[in-house]
Amino acid sequence: MGEEAKLAFTPTWVVAIVCLVILSISLAAERFLHCLGKYLKHKKQKALFSALQRLKEELMLLGFISFVLSLSQGFIVSICIPETSTGFMLPCKRDDHRVAEERAKICKKKGDVPLLSLEALHQLHIFIFVLGLVHVVFCAATILFGGAKMRKWKHWETEIHGEVQEKLQQAESEGKGTPSSIVVLNRDHQDEFVRERAKGFWMKLAVVSWITSFLKQFHDSVSKSDYEALRSAFVVIHYPQKPDFDFHKYMIRAVEHEFKRVVGISWYLWLFVIFFLLLNINGWHTYFWLAFLPLFLLLIVGAKLEHIITRLAQEAAAALSNDTEEAPKIKPSKDHFWFHKSELVLHLIHFILFQNSFEIGFFFWVLVSEGFSSCMMERKPYAISRLVIGVIIEVICSYITLPLYAIVTHMTGEIKLHGLGSGVHESVHGWLAEGKKPFSKKTGDDPDADSGGEVEVTRLAPKERSGSSRNMLMAPAPPVLDEIVTVDDVAVAAIAVVGQGP
Repeated sequence: MGEEAKLAFTPTWVVAIVCLVILSISLAAERFLHCLGKYLKHKKQKALFSALQRLKEELMLLGFISFVLSLSQGFIVSICIPETSTGFMLPCKRDDHRVAEERAKICKKKGDVPLLSLEALHQLHIFIFVLGLVHVVFCAATILFGGAKMRKWKHWETEIHGEVQEKLQQAESEGKGTPSSIVVLNRDHQDEFVRERAKGFWMKLAVVSWITSFLKQFHDSVSKSDYEALRSAFVVIHYPQKPDFDFHKYMIRAVEHEFKRVVGISWYLWLFVIFFLLLNINGWHTYFWLAFLPLFLLLIVGAKLEHIITRLAQEAAAALSNDTEEAPKIKPSKDHFWFHKSELVLHLIHFILFQNSFEIGFFFWVLVSEGFSSCMMERKPYAISRLVIGVIIEVICSYITLPLYAIVTHMTGEIKLHGLGSGVHESVHGWLAEGKKPFSKKTGDDPDADSGGEVEVTRLAPKERSGSSRNMLMAPAPPVLDEIVTVDDVAVAAIAVVGQGP
């Protein structure tokens, strides 16, 4: 084969057409992302807009990786190593004749071969882009399909609001304050939940409880009674004076905010890619066995989330009393989560999505670059099985695991500020950052005199919150901020800080 033509000996019309096509595609993609960002800002989807910004960061990282590979490809190809070090850990059986030809072209020393050929470097370049693209597409599909299922719960929320409004109007017409019928309504919701989840003596056995939870995720993973009871438990704890709180809207906002953490590719995920590229050895069928890892983790995560719901029902069953009008004591707690951290479940979902993207991305990369008959594709039954498993994982994660996580993650006993509305999360954290700084009051003698330390706000008891806003200001010694539960509380907290300013 003769020497390849350089740019100086390439027709200008060819160069111009290629540049025009590349620039057109790049600018079209950039304008699409820009218009999508404007649309999300117009719709006040601040969490999804942040996820889009994270996506742009990942694309910029992929572009930088591409730049480094292109800049250093001459240096990498010119590195020569002993031929004996390249005879093991091969994905496919090597053609020694091709290696000898490559060695004669680049490496002058006898017995040396190039570290990486130009063609292999180009294929690696394409694989990194395919991996990033497939991961973004899978994450977007997961949040879209999962969000579509969660939005089906909206009619349950609407029915509950209708019942609450009816009780409130009835109490108002009778001249009562806090209607006891709301308590009875909460009790009815949680009573049905307890009967369905904790019925039978065998459910008290840990093995039976786990098996039931594992199977439950495949059939009616979140039933109407589950949603009503978990919503009731959340509202009773955080919003006892606001029974018509829109829990569904709060839940959707919280999931959209956390989604931006799933879009990115963390450093440890890149290390995971390097590790399994290392183990892609001929005859090991690494990628076939690797396909079962995300499926196994996904089923374990789903069973754990279902088991948390079951445990809440079992704990409430002991406190349930049919002789009173008090609601069953469903007590959300961090203790039900692994290591008392609900964030660990989100990290596992992130890893599962990325691992599945890695599997599917590798499949299509080999299919396009080498063909279905390539040795890297391994046997056809293995390749088809990997593709089927990848589709199953995507379906389960979208329609089962993500909706389960969306509702169960709020059973920690805490509240997520980013679910309260656009801008509230940033405002509270900005206020906290300022509130933790001591205010200084300048005087004639001592310009650096301190005004008296930090001003913070604590969550008030339900009866105290039902009074005027003046009763909610904490004038004495600085308390500790526990929870901000309403937008009104945030406003009052900000007034308290400003009132103590210079």
